[in-house]
Amino acid sequence: MAGPSASGAAGGPDGVSAPRPRRDRELNRRKLLAAAREVFRDRGLKATLDDVARHAGVGVGTAYRHFPNKQALIDELVDDMFARVEEATRAGAEDADAWRGLAVGLERVAELQALDRGLREVVFHSERAVPTGQRYQEQIRRNVDLTVERAKEQGVLRADADPWDLVMIQQMLAAVTERSGRPDLWRRYLRLLLDGLRAVPGRTEPLPDGHFGRGPDAPGPDWAGPPSPGADAPGSSPA
Repeated sequence: MAGPSASGAAGGPDGVSAPRPRRDRELNRRKLLAAAREVFRDRGLKATLDDVARHAGVGVGTAYRHFPNKQALIDELVDDMFARVEEATRAGAEDADAWRGLAVGLERVAELQALDRGLREVVFHSERAVPTGQRYQEQIRRNVDLTVERAKEQGVLRADADPWDLVMIQQMLAAVTERSGRPDLWRRYLRLLLDGLRAVPGRTEPLPDGHFGRGPDAPGPDWAGPPSPGADAPGSSPA
């Protein structure tokens, strides 16, 4: 007959700790998520759930008990990726110096992209981020809109710049890393692009119209999702 200590250790009615199987399950889940961040960061989203299980040091069966397929695991990680992007854009929007906020916000998101191959793949393939990450996407959009609005109010951002210009710049910077394989080369091009965004009275040529948010072929920010049919461009006022 089992003694009282056995019941307590197992987390029975008289025990105060959680049952060991439940603790082991949570530990394995954390191991899988940590391993997935590293595997997808280094190898991209083509890595398999088996790759993640091996990296985590758990059995493949354990991995599939937590996540029925790789997409379920990716969805959870993408949500975390969007949370980090939202944090970076919010810090930029809240900076009292609007130009510094804009520049640092772009830099922080570009750093995330450069260090995380999985995030770069999300940027280039928006279908991976829908519906996962939607709870952050609208806030990211508002952060970017506010950053642009405040920079214009302070006279440091050219008047014809659009919030989606910042998103397109992020895609350009991600492409530099993806194509060159050099994780810091994007910094050179960010500096060039920032110089193009800065307001310089009497020394800037007008920008061609980007047609943002107008028409089915208009480009849209991958982390904010494509505009709804007939939607206004971000930051614009309703008619």
